[in-house]
Amino acid sequence: MERERLITPVSYRDGAVELLDQTRLPQETVVLKIRDYRELARAIREMRVRGAPAIGLAAAYGVVLGLQDLEDKAQLDRRFREVLEELKRTRPTAVNLTWALERMARVYRRERRRGLARLKEALLAEAEEIHREDIEANRRIGRFGAELLPEGVTVLTHCNAGALATGGYGTALGVVRSAWEMGRLRKVLVSETRPLLQGARLTAWELEQEGIPYELITDGMAGWLMARGEVGAVLVGADRIARNGDIANKIGTYALAVLAHYHQIPFYVAAPTSTLDPACPTGKEIPLEERSPEEVTQIRGLRLAPAGAKARNPAFDVTPHELISAIITERGVLRPPFAEAIADVLP
Repeated sequence: MERERLITPVSYRDGAVELLDQTRLPQETVVLKIRDYRELARAIREMRVRGAPAIGLAAAYGVVLGLQDLEDKAQLDRRFREVLEELKRTRPTAVNLTWALERMARVYRRERRRGLARLKEALLAEAEEIHREDIEANRRIGRFGAELLPEGVTVLTHCNAGALATGGYGTALGVVRSAWEMGRLRKVLVSETRPLLQGARLTAWELEQEGIPYELITDGMAGWLMARGEVGAVLVGADRIARNGDIANKIGTYALAVLAHYHQIPFYVAAPTSTLDPACPTGKEIPLEERSPEEVTQIRGLRLAPAGAKARNPAFDVTPHELISAIITERGVLRPPFAEAIADVLP
């Protein structure tokens, strides 16, 4: 069995969406079986499934859930609107969410007059095609990205952009996996990624599954390790890429890009073309999710700060294109000027 099949964050089986609950990792491996689209929307908001490609995929399967029990065609249009609106509200920064829902909406418009049974089959087929395409895109991203890295490189990565964040294989960690298979990689430095510790909990867990050497570091260590010459490249994913090449990614990405720029270290972004948003001119127009302050003041119910402490919790920041060395997509490596390179790969 190929290793990427061992980590499947989202799947559809026997009328249910199965999610590997990422809030329970690494202590427990719990698979949620969800049969209601509202419950799925809640799971996305609660980050039981997370990562832009995986969110889009989960939402596509959520459309299938939303219509699978419908028998009265007179209610079809109203139900479809309700499902789309509920899912669209879950995570505003991840453009893959709206991209996947727009694909499902195109199938809906094309097939709705052919009967409910045919429509449901077509929607499931489209969601499964999105899943297949994402895994194949990740493999190509991995190959393109690995070729950028010198032999014996130590890569620093932030948050989790692996199989858990996608349909399988991963974007930034897909590059890591490919580089390891090609013998180019020495080890990975994994930033813990406060406040929800996606690096410590999820990226470290994935690398353990793969047997890839890594060291976990706190977010504040990155600059010093760069100054010591211990980082050969920074490799991150993205939740949205503007038309000019600005990216939104997990909070802390911008700081890493500034540090990498100062220390003249390549800063690479790995993402499928579904993460490109041609309707968004620059990073200033990207909606940035602000989450509950309790994620900062507490960890799994354990209070870290005084009871009256106020906290900020933006989930994402924007890294300007000037700080990015290259954007690695399934259609090739995009280099500055990014506006032209992005226009060339978009349909």
